[in-house]
Amino acid sequence: MESSLTRDLSAARLHLERAYHYLGGNDDTCRKAREALDLLIEAVAAAEHARPAAKVIEFPSQSRNAR
Repeated sequence: MESSLTRDLSAARLHLERAYHYLGGNDDTCRKAREALDLLIEAVAAAEHARPAAKVIEFPSQSRNAR
């Protein structure tokens, strides 16, 4: 499931980046739309590259004098 989620995020980021570049106008609407898309692109990229929390394995402690 993880790998399909990663692919979906990658595809979503690609489409958002294309939409960003299609909005090439200098009017207020295009600028605001690009700002919103930029936030979405950053959020998707962060989610795409986030790693799950690592599980810490505790080993039994050993006294230095026990050797």
